[in-house]
Parts: sequence; structure tokens; C-alpha cells
Amino acid sequence: MIDAKHERKTRKFKESDYYDLKKDGQYFLLPFRFHRITPEKEIIVNEVGDFLILPTGTCERIVKRQIDKKTDSELYGDLIANYFISEEIIPPLIDVLATRYRTKKLFLNHFTGLHIFVISLRCEHTCHYCQVSRVTQNRDKYDMPIDYIDKGIEIMFKSPNPHVTMEFQGGEALLAFDNIKHAVEKAESIAKEIGKGLTKVICTNLAIVTEEILEYCKEHEILISTSLDGPKFIHDSNRHKPHASSYELTIKGIELARKILGHDRVSALMTTTKLSLDYPVEIVDEYFNMGFQGIFLRNISPYGFALRTEKSRYDTEKFLTFYKKALDRILEYNFQGHYFTEDLARIFLIKMLSPFNVGFVDLQSPAGLINGVIVFNYDGGVYATDESRMLAEQKDFTFKLGTLDDSYNELFFGKKAQEIAEVWANESLAGCSECAFQPYCGADPVHNHATQGDMYGYRPNSDFCQKNMEIIRYLIELMESDKKIKNIFQGWARTVNH
Repeated sequence: MIDAKHERKTRKFKESDYYDLKKDGQYFLLPFRFHRITPEKEIIVNEVGDFLILPTGTCERIVKRQIDKKTDSELYGDLIANYFISEEIIPPLIDVLATRYRTKKLFLNHFTGLHIFVISLRCEHTCHYCQVSRVTQNRDKYDMPIDYIDKGIEIMFKSPNPHVTMEFQGGEALLAFDNIKHAVEKAESIAKEIGKGLTKVICTNLAIVTEEILEYCKEHEILISTSLDGPKFIHDSNRHKPHASSYELTIKGIELARKILGHDRVSALMTTTKLSLDYPVEIVDEYFNMGFQGIFLRNISPYGFALRTEKSRYDTEKFLTFYKKALDRILEYNFQGHYFTEDLARIFLIKMLSPFNVGFVDLQSPAGLINGVIVFNYDGGVYATDESRMLAEQKDFTFKLGTLDDSYNELFFGKKAQEIAEVWANESLAGCSECAFQPYCGADPVHNHATQGDMYGYRPNSDFCQKNMEIIRYLIELMESDKKIKNIFQGWARTVNH
């Protein structure tokens, strides 16, 4: 027998008529999630990312079917129009909703697009947060052999994607430029023969770039991606080059590359280190003054040297403080009439404010590893992402799919790929599946494994989750507080291909 005290603590079902699917004047609930963004406001988000900002307590009223069509007519209409409730069991426009959901998942249609070739592990820099163990000698041992390059190209063109990207990384990729030339010319020949689109990218610190190299890049329409961590004192500290200023070489290389290739053929990425945290405005100003149209405020990755070096580590809260100050500076430039974006925010905003998604590996569900990117290492190993290749440099081969001697099916659909596939969709992960921001976020099994010890991960103490949730919440708060900011953000979201 249950005593009265215990009975009060026991969760009880409502009476059966409470669960009647339809009563006079009531409505049906469609799938949605909610989150309190401030003490006064909460957000509800449906399956395709449509959202409404409502006074706190409104979600409870919706679920309890307390929204009246007459007295709450405006809210009621918004809920109907945005697929949060329906007056029929199956909404009349359910096919439209299904089409919009398929549009959000279009990145899955063509499968792997980005193919990274780690062309050399050699490098002449000694960056303290470098994500891979770099070496400076023994070309034969640490450069990708020609036969591995050819096998990687063969696998790349087996992708069903009508347009593939070939990205050369290192170490310093330009130290193996002859191998890059071989890869480019072979890939171009095959792409032309089979009618497949091909983009080529070289990731380089630009320290050893020459006019001859850039003229070749111009002839073969190769894009340049480099690193710029901010003003000279930050960049030189982060990206140390013995007996020289890495910053001066990078700026000189950017200017030369722009002169030969064109301004829009050169991009740059920054990494936020402990030193960077104190200079958000100065870092943003550096990118703006260098003529870039945006900046990607990247936190340091928990891989390679960055994971082992205490000098590189910092709390997520400190990064978020840095991020918000930097974003405020970016918005100042926009208020002055300049188009200048923060690209992490822009990715979230495209998901929130447009019908489309973005092919960004870290923020996709199913995750971008294998689906969007594959990595061919200099030694013939094949990895699910660049980050998993970095883990392998620490003797952690959890995400090694196989080698370049394996078949396409063995690499992309083998036992390891199937194991990863079990945890790469945030729709089915505890802590993600019920999160209001799930449509805007992604799954990252590699990050989970590196920081928490397993691919599934645990959301309550995940820094990946903490960072993304707070940035999304902050973007929503900014849009709600200022119409000018909302207009700016809507402009960013419209430039999907920027």
C-alpha cells in the first residue's frame, strides 16, 4: 500500500480524456523543441529550424492546449503558419514541410566532396599549438609518394559527387610542390575526361611562396588558404618561425598572391590561443584592415600538440567572452555600412534564417566526416576527417578507415564507417535529440572521442555543446534586442555562397 506522502511524489497519468486527439476548439501538436534564452523569453523551434520567440511560459500553454484561436489570434496564426500546431491530424501542407526538410539535408545528396591530401608532413614553422607532429627532414619518408597520390585521386573520382574538391595540406604543403603539380595535372585530366567539376586548394603559411608557384596556381585556378592569427605580435608568438617574422612573410605572401591570383582567390583562417583571448578587437581589426570580408573566430582544437601543451589550453567560457567582444566589433563595422561577417555565426544564421544548410563538417547531422570529407595521409592511411588524422599522429587510430590500398567500398562503407555512422546524427543522440538548437548544430564523434573518451559523448559537460548552444542563444538575443542587428544577420544569411 502506498502512503499519502509517497503518492504525492509519484508521477501520475492524466485521465484518459486528457489524451483525446481532438476536442472541440483544440489543436494538434506538431514536433518542436523549446529553450529559455533569457528569464523573460523562450524559443520554440520546429523540425526544419523555424523558430518563434515567446514570453516565458508560452510553451507550457501551447502544450496544454491553452492557446485560444480568438483571444490569442496572432500567436495562434503564427503557430499554424510555422508548423508548430495543426487543426487537423495531418497538416494540409505536410508535403511542403517534407520538401523543406529534404532541402535542409541536401548536403547528403552527393556524398563526399572534400578530399584532403596530406602531401607532406614537413614544415619550417614551429607553431606551439600545431595540431600535428611536424618534421623538417627526410623528404622520402614524410612526403606522400606518387603512387599514393594516384590512388587517392582514383578514390576521389569514385565519389558520386558531381563536383569534388582536392585540398593539399601539410606540414607545409609547398615543400612538396612538385608532388602537388603531379596531383593537379593528373586530376585535371581525369576530371575533363569524365566531366566532373574539380576545385583545387593549397593550404600554406605562404612563407616560401614564390611568383613561379603563384603563376602556376593562376594557370591551374588553384585557390590559396593561409593562416593569419591577428596583429604581428600575436601571429609571431602563435606561429613561430626561427630567425624570421612569420607575420611579415604571411602578409607579403597574401599581397603577392592577391596580385597574381586575384583578391578573392586568397582566404585566411585564425586560431584563438591563450594570447588571442585578450585581443579580440585587435584581431578583428587586422582582418578588416587586410581587406578580408569576414573572419572565422575558431577556438583551439583539442588535437595534437594543442591537446598536450598547457600553454595552448583555455576554458570555453573564456573563448565565449572573447567571441562576444569580437562579434561586437564586427557589428560596429556593419553599423558603419561595411559588409564584414563572422563566419561561425553566419553558418548558424543560414541554418536559422534561410531554407538552406551549409556544408560545414563540424556542424552537420549526419556529421560531415565521410559524408562530406575524407583524408588521405602522406603514409597511405585514410581517415574520416583531418582531426582524426591528427589523433593518429598521437597513435590513436580510432577513426582510421583503412589505407589507400583498400577499395572504395571498404573505406566508405566498411566496419569502421558503420561504427561511426551509429553516432553521427544528433537527431538520435541523448541530450541533442531534445535540444531546441538541434537543427542548427551538428554531431562531432571525433571531438567527443578526443575530449570525453567515446564517440557518443556526454552533452552536459561537452565543450562543443557549451560553445555552440551559447553562441546560438547569443545570436538570438542580439536579434531580439536590436532590429538593426537582425537586418545585418539576415543579410549574412542570404549570402550562402559567400
